[in-house]
Amino acid sequence: MELIERKKDENEVRTMSPLTWAYIGDCIYELYIRTKLINETRLKPHMLHVQTTKFVKASAQAEILGKLEEELTEEEKDIVRRGRNAQNHHLPKHTTAETYSYATAFEALIGYLYLTKQDERLKELLLKIGLDEK
Repeated sequence: MELIERKKDENEVRTMSPLTWAYIGDCIYELYIRTKLINETRLKPHMLHVQTTKFVKASAQAEILGKLEEELTEEEKDIVRRGRNAQNHHLPKHTTAETYSYATAFEALIGYLYLTKQDERLKELLLKIGLDEK
């Protein structure tokens, strides 16, 4: 049973803004990290938050995308390009515009795979990230 029904068909998802993909991708990735930390550690809530932020901050996401780029299909590379080039008028205080655009591209990829129900591919990429390095 799917907890949240994903109604959009693939053609409709393809026409969405890359920032919409990134919006949901940010949530999916953070949920993945939080769940993984809860399952693999015995940290208290504050330290769970501290550890989570190490993986979900823009610089970490940009770095992850750099590591995954060679693994991506042509379609995924196109999604990343669209996410990276999306006009975002928000820039967090502690990152550069370039880093933020790559983080947005990473989130867009995660969101796109989620919305198009490519769950096996999403899982495959998330498992390649590895949490032991931070």
